[in-house]
Amino acid sequence: MIKKTSLLLVSIFIIVSVGCANKPSQKEIKEKKQPNFLFVLVDDQSPFDLKTYDPNSILETPNIDRLASEGIVFESARHMGSMNGAVCTPSRHMIMSGRTVWHLPRSAEFQKDTLYNEIDDQTIGAVFNRAGYKTMRTCKKGNSYPGANRQFTVVKDATKRGGTEESGSAWHSKQVLDYLADREQGKEKDPFFIYFGFSHPHDTRNGTPELLEKYGAVNHKDENSLPPANPKQPQLQDNYLLKHPFHHGHPELRDEERVSGVWKNRDENTIRNELGREYACSENIDIQLGKVLKKLEAMGELDNTYIIYTADHGMAIGRHGLQGKQNLYEHTWRVPFIIKGPGIEAGKRKKGNIYLLDVLPTLCDLAGIEIPKTVEGKSFVPVLKGEKEVVRDVMYGVYAGGTKPGMRTVKKGDWKLIKYDVLDGKVRETQLFNLKENPNEYLPEHGKASEMETDLAENPKYAKKLAEMEALLLQQMEAHDDPYRLWNQPKINN
Repeated sequence: MIKKTSLLLVSIFIIVSVGCANKPSQKEIKEKKQPNFLFVLVDDQSPFDLKTYDPNSILETPNIDRLASEGIVFESARHMGSMNGAVCTPSRHMIMSGRTVWHLPRSAEFQKDTLYNEIDDQTIGAVFNRAGYKTMRTCKKGNSYPGANRQFTVVKDATKRGGTEESGSAWHSKQVLDYLADREQGKEKDPFFIYFGFSHPHDTRNGTPELLEKYGAVNHKDENSLPPANPKQPQLQDNYLLKHPFHHGHPELRDEERVSGVWKNRDENTIRNELGREYACSENIDIQLGKVLKKLEAMGELDNTYIIYTADHGMAIGRHGLQGKQNLYEHTWRVPFIIKGPGIEAGKRKKGNIYLLDVLPTLCDLAGIEIPKTVEGKSFVPVLKGEKEVVRDVMYGVYAGGTKPGMRTVKKGDWKLIKYDVLDGKVRETQLFNLKENPNEYLPEHGKASEMETDLAENPKYAKKLAEMEALLLQQMEAHDDPYRLWNQPKINN
């Protein structure tokens, strides 16, 4: 009897012990709380402006640097391209919808066509609203995706490109800070998704007076004179040119010819001054981001918030003799992309091979939300978890906003091809780069001595690689329903 009683007591002890062991701790319960999201999107920023991508940059962005050190930096993040001179518009459509460039609503190409499209209901705001999130956005007006923007519960949009608190980037941060304060006062418990967009560093780059002074820049407005040289200004980029070797194929393109303070000038004074203005605006963005991060920390929400920092596309500003975003060189096709949040390992760099259209499925994945069936992008959560280095091997890009068919690019491994078929066949050019040996995509005009530090398309040693990349480009154009073909490709069979 004593033995049976002892066995019974032991059994009870084991059951209780196991039950206690399986009971989630307070820490585990807290960790299961639905995560928040702060999606930060800046307007026109090359990754190479930032120290995290170019250690030689003099741009100071301590808050972005901190995100990079506490999260994951993607080396190969890109927008897929544009069929529109306003590259921002299709880029933001792709971010919001997870759709590829040729499968977007009509408003991606025709900005005034803002009629309802069924895709609108499958964009970020709508998806997160249905999942019980409180959604808020602040960003510029215009050159965006109106049908998706309307889905957010709270919308505070305005274009703010001035140099004061009210007219510049501080206005956007104030909208977010006010929203967070309202949540705090109302003791809001539902998770939030905040789309924190800026109107800068897009031109006109009117920075604050103190930051313009810091980077030796002035808001130059006289077409008949050059801005003064100043030793505080950023140095010219390594791949700077006075002029691109051939026409980019978009006649009278605003970004290349009519940006205030630059116009058609590509001289050193103009470009260094414009870089200084760009840096002044970018540092102010960093300051405003810092205010929001500090508020999240004070609210106890920072550790449970995924923070994504990126841009809608890059910018040239003198690189390759270009000024705008209507090209497919690395400084413009690539975007900065940093993510920090719960469970993300700190201080890592990943290749990734991600597009901006992968953002929506990834955010859904992180939030435990079903990915809409309309999405064509891929979740890169496996890269965040260290299970993969890339989500795809090949990357395709397009610019068809000027004369058609325009520019196309394809990248695989270290190799990249760019083709131009513009101005009714007057410009037909092919470029082949090995990005490992020539990351700045130097052209013959840069005068580099190394055989690999130039365009290799005309080098017979690389004829086989050129043919391979040409075939790969056609394959990608077909896979993405590209409606055009280049001069040396088979015509589309209708």
